[in-house]
Amino acid sequence: MKIGYARVSRDDQNLDLQISALRDKNCSRIFTDLGQSGASFQRAGLLNALKSLSSGDTLVVWRLDRLGRSLFKLIELVDLLGRQNVEFQSLCENIDTATSGGRLMFHMMGALAEFERSLISERTCAGLYAARRRGKKLGRPLSLEQYQVAEAYCAVARGKATLKDVAQSLNVSERTLRRRMRELVNTTGLNWNDLHCRRDPE
Repeated sequence: MKIGYARVSRDDQNLDLQISALRDKNCSRIFTDLGQSGASFQRAGLLNALKSLSSGDTLVVWRLDRLGRSLFKLIELVDLLGRQNVEFQSLCENIDTATSGGRLMFHMMGALAEFERSLISERTCAGLYAARRRGKKLGRPLSLEQYQVAEAYCAVARGKATLKDVAQSLNVSERTLRRRMRELVNTTGLNWNDLHCRRDPE
């Protein structure tokens, strides 16, 4: 069964073009979000579409950015669908994970997303190190300076140290360090899943 999903960002836009294209592809059900940004993946229509999918189904969108604007999140979502034996199809980009060509294209997109994520991480760390050398203090006074959080992020992300070891070296709790690193992730676009931040065994 094919499940369609359509989205527009503003209430004054309409979904007719997308819905017509999805119907032409024989989607038996179409879920929509009206006036919803693509930045967040927590949208009622999208969540309902995902819940309705079963093994062997296909999720169809008119264009890739209708599903979401973050390439990282798109890759993660399509990978998740694949693990659930659900295919994905984007009409405008001619992506269909049920075909070898479509799978290849999406793997290439995933490789580019990973490369971009690495560049963002490197630029963020380099920028914060430079700010530290200039003696710049970022944000309000906290138990950890921003450059210390960046250094901790880099050390853990690259597997050079565990979260526990870094927290001890900075004389803060693992909980405090984890919270500050999450703040860094949320404000810079870095990927929390890159970190080996699971608690160490007791």
